[in-house]
Amino acid sequence: MAIRKSIPTQSAGDALIEDLKSSLDRAEQLLREAADATGDKATDLRARALQALDQGRAVLSETQETLLEQGRKVAHDTDEYVQSNPWKAVGIAGVAGLLLGALLSRR
Repeated sequence: MAIRKSIPTQSAGDALIEDLKSSLDRAEQLLREAADATGDKATDLRARALQALDQGRAVLSETQETLLEQGRKVAHDTDEYVQSNPWKAVGIAGVAGLLLGALLSRR
């Protein structure tokens, strides 16, 4: 029998958004400072801004991999459940179809 496991996709998505906002805000601030600066200081600020953007990309990549892995796990768990409980799965799908049909026909 399959055991239901909660997967914290919402918190992972929130963390991703916060990390990306932070990285982009930092990069934007550094680029604004670089626009006003000249010489070595401008070069340093641009390099730091690019580093902030690279960190944002890395966080995005890691979160994408995590979410893909969680999606594969959910699909695998669903497949196991359907194979071990085919009639329940058919019943659930039928009820879901009826409810969806009733909701759509009301409009």
